[in-house]
Amino acid sequence: MHQNPPPRRRPPVTGLAFGAAAIGNLFTPVASGDAREAVSAAWECGIRYFDTAPHYGLGLSERRLGQVLRELPREEFTVSTKVGRLLEPSAAGGDDLADGFAVPATHRRVWDFTAEGVRRSLESSLERLGLDRIDIVYLHDPDDHPREAVELAYPALERMRAEGTVGAIGVGMNHAGALARFVQECDLDLVLLAGRYSLLDQSGLHELLPRALARGVDVVVGGVFNSGLLADPRPGSTFDYAAAPDVLLQRALALKALCAGHGVPLRAAALQFPLGHPAVTSVLVGARNAAEVRDAAAMIRHPVPAALWADLSDAGLLPPDVPVPGEV
Repeated sequence: MHQNPPPRRRPPVTGLAFGAAAIGNLFTPVASGDAREAVSAAWECGIRYFDTAPHYGLGLSERRLGQVLRELPREEFTVSTKVGRLLEPSAAGGDDLADGFAVPATHRRVWDFTAEGVRRSLESSLERLGLDRIDIVYLHDPDDHPREAVELAYPALERMRAEGTVGAIGVGMNHAGALARFVQECDLDLVLLAGRYSLLDQSGLHELLPRALARGVDVVVGGVFNSGLLADPRPGSTFDYAAAPDVLLQRALALKALCAGHGVPLRAAALQFPLGHPAVTSVLVGARNAAEVRDAAAMIRHPVPAALWADLSDAGLLPPDVPVPGEV
């Protein structure tokens, strides 16, 4: 009979975390000064968990994040990055917008979930960040490489964790079912679930989150605004980085109206909702400037009455069995 391993001391994460994809020029350029101010504002707002990846802006996100974190007390923050894509120099020219980032295509991404690929990726990330260590390492989007991820990359990360090279290991994906299988098959510390546990999409509710809770695996939830629709629902808003279907737009507008009736911005409800589940330890939010960071920090603390969650359930906008945050 399978037995869960004894709990390990994991790097601490704050309830609100800073996602650094945006400062890697996600879709549109972000000025270097704005990027620096965003990270600094996160620190000033009490955020102590920062997430990045080589994929974000072909390393630009890691470089910009590291420029600020290197100036802060190392024992007071947790940083995570990801492995699975190596950045190889490229002379192709052009830009990286096909992969979502407004940066010159100086490198190309090469999928690599081998042990050597994991090692090379982490060494490069440490160099770009300019830090002495990385606290949390995620296998990044192994959707099309599950066997390599489980049989090659995961054992390499497990060895690094045992040696103390990294503090915790996990998997980051936007498919709840696949993440649930990783939770079952591997000895993970945490997982990063993007976009699949929000006010509009509770795909992670009935398999991943209960399994993670039973296995003692922490869940970090990203994409709580579903790429924009839950931040500002209006015609032209995006859901999962594409134009939102009208049915989802109308649902988001209904959520916004009910929230407004309780004096709660939709952004506050969207940010706080995932934290109602006992498996969820942190909500990861991207920001392009200091104002967006401060808004997220304000929204995560905004009072949300228990009656709002009840009304959302009564209106059929949330499942009746979904756990919700306690009244603030």
